[in-house]
Formats: sequence, C-alpha cells, structure tokens
Amino acid sequence: QVQLVESGGGLVQAGGSLRLSCAASGRTFSSAAMGWFRQAPGKEREFVAGINWSGGSTDYADSVKGRFTISRDNAKNTVWVQMNSLKPEDTAVYYCAADRRIYTTVELTPKAYDYWGQGTQVTVSS
Repeated sequence: QVQLVESGGGLVQAGGSLRLSCAASGRTFSSAAMGWFRQAPGKEREFVAGINWSGGSTDYADSVKGRFTISRDNAKNTVWVQMNSLKPEDTAVYYCAADRRIYTTVELTPKAYDYWGQGTQVTVSS
C-alpha cells in the first residue's frame, strides 16, 4: 500500500513558477513509477509527467515539455514537478500517482496507476 500527499499548489501569475511535491509512504515507493496528472473543470484527467523507479527515465506531455521537470529522491520518498513559464491553461487540480507494479516504465494513462493523492490546486492568472 502506498499513500500519497501532494503540496505546493497555489495561485501564480502567468510566466511564474511553482514546485509541487508528493510525499509517499510505503515500502514499494522506490520501486514504483510515479506520475503527475491534472484535471481541469469539465475535462478528463490528463498525463503531465512521469518518472520511472530509478529516475533514469522521464516522460512529459507535449503541452509541458521544456517547461516542467519531474524528479524524485527515493531516500526521501518524494517526487517533485518543477513548473516554469506557467500559462493560464495549466490551471487544474494536480494529482500524484503511483504504479503498483515494480520496476516498470512510465505509463501515460490514469488507469495504469493504482494509488492517488488528494490533489493540489494550481491556478495561473493571466
């Protein structure tokens, strides 16, 4: 079992930056691929960024490539996403997710992930 708690969301002006954190508990964190997803009102949950168990492989949605960076520290049981050059269209609730399987590659679909945090709101004003 893995429990995830996100933090770091807030209100920021367009062009600004935020760093979201996801603190995880559970023995399998260091073996699990992790993902960040987001969901805006009236829209489906979408993949933002993912990182494999070692941190050696990452993947990003086209909409955030070059602006967002995902990272992890297995010793701290934490995953981050650094979000720069934020745009109003980045406004959403951001969720951290963990894959139950171990030593897998990053998955891009929400249903591949078994554990979810409660979400943190990111609002970008124009």
